[in-house]
Amino acid sequence: MQTADLDRIYTEYSGKVMGYIRARIRSSAEAEDLHSEVFEKILKKIEEFDPSKASLNTWIFTITRNTVIDHFRRSKPSEELDENLSDNVELDEDLLNSETLSELAAALRKLPQQMMDIIVLRYYDGKPLTEIAEMMNLSYGAVKLRHQNAVLMLRQALTD
Repeated sequence: MQTADLDRIYTEYSGKVMGYIRARIRSSAEAEDLHSEVFEKILKKIEEFDPSKASLNTWIFTITRNTVIDHFRRSKPSEELDENLSDNVELDEDLLNSETLSELAAALRKLPQQMMDIIVLRYYDGKPLTEIAEMMNLSYGAVKLRHQNAVLMLRQALTD
């Protein structure tokens, strides 16, 4: 890969990667270190990138997500997590624990296809809503609203 291509990748994705990291890491210094680590990994692994397996965007955010996860695995928590850390509606664990997988699958099948895709990408693939929005060519607000509606519809279907 040529230097111009690497420059373009950095220019296009630097802000997005930093935004993803800053949303999860409180310390600016740690976030900057992780940002650098992500782009070092991209530089080292760019020849392994296979566009037939995933888009460049997905590949970069997979590296970013894994780098953040590795950071949390390496560091010991020095403070309690903020209870308001999540920016979206989460599926109620008690609700999931009380239902069988077949009932959940049936409830998922009742959702419109786009909502079902959002739920699967969010909870099965672990993708953030921002990445889902980009993958589906929708605004973040549209995906967040559809996600919230889908969760509400699932709750309703599972409690009926």
